[in-house]
Amino acid sequence: MTNSEQHTPQHKIGSGFGARSTTADVLAGTDLTGKLAVVTGGYSGIGLETTRALAGAGAHVVVPSRRLDVAEAAVAGIPGVEVDTLDLADLDSVRAFADRFLASGRSIDVLINSAGVMACPETRVGPGWESQFATNHLGHYALANRLWPALTAGGGARVVAVSSRGHQLSAIRWDDPHFALGYDKWQAYGQAKTGNVLFAVHLDALGRDAGVRAFSVHPGEIHTPLVRHVSPEERIAAGWVDEQGNWSFDFKTPEQGAATQVWAATSPQLAGLGGVYCEDCDIAEPAAAGAIGAADGELDHDALTSGVRPHATDREQAARLWALSAELTGVDAFAA
Repeated sequence: MTNSEQHTPQHKIGSGFGARSTTADVLAGTDLTGKLAVVTGGYSGIGLETTRALAGAGAHVVVPSRRLDVAEAAVAGIPGVEVDTLDLADLDSVRAFADRFLASGRSIDVLINSAGVMACPETRVGPGWESQFATNHLGHYALANRLWPALTAGGGARVVAVSSRGHQLSAIRWDDPHFALGYDKWQAYGQAKTGNVLFAVHLDALGRDAGVRAFSVHPGEIHTPLVRHVSPEERIAAGWVDEQGNWSFDFKTPEQGAATQVWAATSPQLAGLGGVYCEDCDIAEPAAAGAIGAADGELDHDALTSGVRPHATDREQAARLWALSAELTGVDAFAA
């Protein structure tokens, strides 16, 4: 069996960490001096905590941002961080950022696709693409493919796609991926998050012989600006807040929420592994088959479970999504 035919089992490895582990916990004793990380969304929420943690361990961190001034203010005072312009919903912007980075001649040790949008009102970008699928998946797909020379230049790198339990809401809607026949914000979010998992599955299969390993992660429930599109009524229905608007759900702190992606990006426990979905700083277990859907456009928070659904880890579906993404974006680093 060749290396390209080997697959990491989707089962816990007993990392010793858990849901309340922090970035400091998973990076204890780790020296990232001389390493370079690119963290999309690395200026807000768990992305900012990821930037802070990696830079604190000695890495140089590049933070591509749609809002350059906001990003510069957020990372000010963190040594070893640089900011550049990137709008994941604009493929010309993705290409321009990648071209600038490749022109610098630097290699990438870690790429963390942490930026994203959630449950936003129906929005169309580019040639009419649904914005959550376009931003969360297609933009990151194009970015990783355009940065491929830098990911392989150092002889090995890790790519981390930040997904969520939201992937359980929808498989890829092959007949209508852009919701031309009717928009549901939670199913759109679910499809995009499934896309993140499938992206990591196939990138790992394609890239492992070049020393590039890919992972997807569920960071956990964290109170960050990502929830800005969720109405007060929906937050109450999900159990996140009480009738008075007080946060009642047991959210992770940003340091705990960022821990899983930092662990996936740096942990020696994952050496030689890849293509798996992680949560709570360990490889996750498989979950029951089937997407749960979203009734009346609202998320049933209690219906989401731990683990990863089979529709998000199916290798044939991953290859099919890669082919669709290449067709839509016109980018494929592995094209013959």
